Amino acid sequence: MRRKLSLLLVFAIIALYTQAQRPVSVIFDTDIGPDYDDVGAIALLHAFADSGKANILATMASNKYEGIAAVLNVFNTYFHRPSLPIGIPKGRAVNIRDRQHWTDSILAKYPHAINHNSEVPDAITLYRSILATQPDHSVVIITVGFLTNLAGLLQTGADSLSPLNGRQLVSRKVRLLVSMAGTFPQGREFNIFNDAPAAIAVSREWPSPIIFSGFEIGRKIKCGLPIINDAAILNSPVKDVFRISIPQAGEDASGRMSWDETAVLVGIAGYAPWYTLRYGHIQVDTLGANTWTDSAGPSQTDAPSHANATPQVHAASHAHATPRLYTAPQAHLEEALPPATVQALIDTLIMHQPVQPAAVR
Repeated sequence: MRRKLSLLLVFAIIALYTQAQRPVSVIFDTDIGPDYDDVGAIALLHAFADSGKANILATMASNKYEGIAAVLNVFNTYFHRPSLPIGIPKGRAVNIRDRQHWTDSILAKYPHAINHNSEVPDAITLYRSILATQPDHSVVIITVGFLTNLAGLLQTGADSLSPLNGRQLVSRKVRLLVSMAGTFPQGREFNIFNDAPAAIAVSREWPSPIIFSGFEIGRKIKCGLPIINDAAILNSPVKDVFRISIPQAGEDASGRMSWDETAVLVGIAGYAPWYTLRYGHIQVDTLGANTWTDSAGPSQTDAPSHANATPQVHAASHAHATPRLYTAPQAHLEEALPPATVQALIDTLIMHQPVQPAAVR
């Protein structure tokens, strides 16, 4: 009962800052496996969907180790969405799995209809199929892994799914990209350096607005202990992953750093009141290091903080960037409230339990 009241309070607080009246249509793109904050992120994704704030269009993998499609299916099935479309890279992609063996554990314990990667479609094809059917400027893409699929999508041509090429399709259908990637103002971050060519392509050519949640945002937010210590939560793959993984690293004694969860929070609930935006453009080099160049952003009255609006940048702001490279506004998150505030919110959402199937949205 106490957990249910906490979740109701969380969603009430989020509602105060979310001006949107309709669910956010989301494609979630993850490298789930090398780290396990992705598990917290997918728990948040389904919690928001259960509350009516998100409409999950697909869960994509940007990683291609054998079994990743089944891992995604485990979580979608647990949250009573077993038929959610799943896509994985079929061409060149990173192949890294977990060292804690939590993926093996949940695949052995929890039901999943998908067993092999060969059973799901190519992620790029699935992106085109889904985007082609969506209303214009309606989709939010949340990436918490490599930018492999998005770079590949940009390179696609017109086909039977859409007469638009990749850039045109994204420009027409995608309202916002929220990406856990990069370190600001500069650094070398996992999701970028593992596929630097993809990160370079997306950073330069992506035609919709982008909000980056950098490494420095999530490293101060340490989550997972409350769900481990909640004896009332039973038979949960989310709990099992944190229970298995946290004891294996001393740095996780206070909880796992929560990079990916922040991207889901911002992509669906908006960035305020937790964060502000710093406008500019990311630059990525061939070794996967990034820097940031500031540019003028919108006025306060022009800068939406909620998920069903799109950040805008006045035309004059592009004078500070390189026009031939950057085609849409970009921003990265900066803290507005203490990380502990976001940590408490994420920990509560991670403990969300599946709703009954009849009530699943």
